[in-house]
Amino acid sequence: MKKALFQKAAALIAAIALLGCLNISGAATADDIGAAMNDTAAYVLKTVKNPQVGSVGGEWAVIGLARSGFAVDASWYQNYYATVEDYVKACKGVLHDKKYTEYSRVILALTSIGKDPSNVAGYNLLTALGDYDKTIWQGLNGPIWALISLDSGNYPMPKNPEAKTQATRDMYIDRILACQLPDGGFSLFGGTKAAASGDSKADPDITAMALQALAKYQSRADVKAATDKALLCLSNMQDSKGGYASWGTSNSESVAQVITALGELGIPVDDSRFMKNGYSLVDNLLTYYAKGSGFRHTADGSGSNQMATEQALYALVSARRNIGGQKSLYRMSDAISFSGSAGTDLKKGQGLAGKNPDVTAREIMYPDKSFKDLPAEGPHKNQAAIIALASRGVIGGYEDGSFKPDNTMTRAEFAAIIVKSLGLKPKASGAFDDVADTSWCAPYVGTANTYGIVNGSAPGAFNPDGTITREEAAVMVARAAKLCGMDTAKTSAEIRDTLAQFDDYVKVSGWAQEAMAFCFGSGVLDQSEQEIQPSLAITRGEIAQMLFNMLGKANLL
Repeated sequence: MKKALFQKAAALIAAIALLGCLNISGAATADDIGAAMNDTAAYVLKTVKNPQVGSVGGEWAVIGLARSGFAVDASWYQNYYATVEDYVKACKGVLHDKKYTEYSRVILALTSIGKDPSNVAGYNLLTALGDYDKTIWQGLNGPIWALISLDSGNYPMPKNPEAKTQATRDMYIDRILACQLPDGGFSLFGGTKAAASGDSKADPDITAMALQALAKYQSRADVKAATDKALLCLSNMQDSKGGYASWGTSNSESVAQVITALGELGIPVDDSRFMKNGYSLVDNLLTYYAKGSGFRHTADGSGSNQMATEQALYALVSARRNIGGQKSLYRMSDAISFSGSAGTDLKKGQGLAGKNPDVTAREIMYPDKSFKDLPAEGPHKNQAAIIALASRGVIGGYEDGSFKPDNTMTRAEFAAIIVKSLGLKPKASGAFDDVADTSWCAPYVGTANTYGIVNGSAPGAFNPDGTITREEAAVMVARAAKLCGMDTAKTSAEIRDTLAQFDDYVKVSGWAQEAMAFCFGSGVLDQSEQEIQPSLAITRGEIAQMLFNMLGKANLL
């Protein structure tokens, strides 16, 4: 939705105030960019504790952090690589049968941390990109990201013996050029047989991505001519405050892609073609920024958006590298490298010392797991956690293919997912009169009770259909964490100091205070929240996030 001019100005002023060091003139300096980059990197590291294979909370977070130079413990990257290995083994090297950008994204992330994508658990992830027909199936995204990923490590074009048409770099370049629109830009399916009415007009995101892919081939006269036309198109599309709208909505991701495109081409971010009324691309991007909280998707959006934040991070990295004369974001001959798992001798997924021996990590069973109401283009804030647990068979959706992350959960449903998350063997115990041994939940309720994770709501009663609250969930997750070998004990002073920061801390029941303090203190719950809301029904998405965070800290992912 378009905003009135005074609203846009107010958003810019607010962003300047939050950043604290931007020039009043509106022109962001190298120091401004560096400060925002480091702050955003810290936020991403805090929110993405266990990077998974995925477009949110996964490869883009890895790439942004790895290319930023921000201090990240080597174990974080090591854990990501181990997760990739597990994922690749689970799907036997086939990341997706249609979306070949899955290969490109993982290749980029592995290259950014100095790992070899041609040998991941014995599989060569580059091979898929040698299949021309399958790679271009997604529209321009396919050849664009194939080129970017292959060029990131200067990998030779892989030979794919199963391909109907063996790809070459020139074929991918020619495909992109053939799809350029009359206005000089690009769209996802523009110029192809699959084009729809909306593909006849340039999209800033796809246009910028096409430029990122073509950047390395400027010595070709046809590529240089196409690049100049696309740059003019992007300049004409830029709004009066230096930003962009995609599908009618001004957003941070579009400007992030243009910043990245200029970085790959070696064009300064304050190039005169991309200055509007004194505002640069970076100035516009920072209007979506909140210090310590990442980036919003839209100027009037409510709170941080993880996808927007991760894209903004690598755009800031691109801008900072551009200014500093370093290699661009996607030219990774200067990639970091690491070996081993810093700070720990524990093998990934084996758990902590002192855990109950019955607790075991769940392996990835469904690597392509998705839900129709959790599209990659508009991720839910708990999406990475939901998909990570769903791919391991811990949590499921509804018969219609949806997940409904904002729905509540019953006590029986919670008992089931917590037992599954710990790899415990379900067995009915007959401990509760209101849980029949023939009920679907009896094995899970019985097991959770046997291991001390759940208790009854009254003598002899479990209340399986009762809705679980935030403080009840905290208590049960804390008990599960203790079973995993985590130290959940808190002194009275620690409880007071942890909970007193919240406006409604006095509303927490006495029996839940220690567990709440543990969950907030350990990062199982987010301390940035203003209120605890202990008696509020917890949502399915929030429960997935709590369990995901706990399992990560317990070394069970």
